[in-house]
Amino acid sequence: MKPRAVWFVAGSAVGVYASAKARRAAYRVSMPGLIDQAAALGTGWRAFADEVRDGMSTAESRIADQITPPRPSLEAPAADQSAADRPELTDERDHP
Repeated sequence: MKPRAVWFVAGSAVGVYASAKARRAAYRVSMPGLIDQAAALGTGWRAFADEVRDGMSTAESRIADQITPPRPSLEAPAADQSAADRPELTDERDHP
């Protein structure tokens, strides 16, 4: 008697599984299912395009940082710098 119960439960489980798969397949080929799939495709495409755009801008900024020379500092020299620390500026007229 036990083998019959096991086969009955197994058959019922397979039937429920097949029924759910058939219902999903039928929804996918119906008009609302196709509309949902198209909307999901559009959303996925936009997300992919955003990721590509972000990656491109990151790569562009990294490459630009590598090829552009550093800009000189525009900060004023320190006020506590003594005259001995500053380089001596010579006048060109002093040299023959």
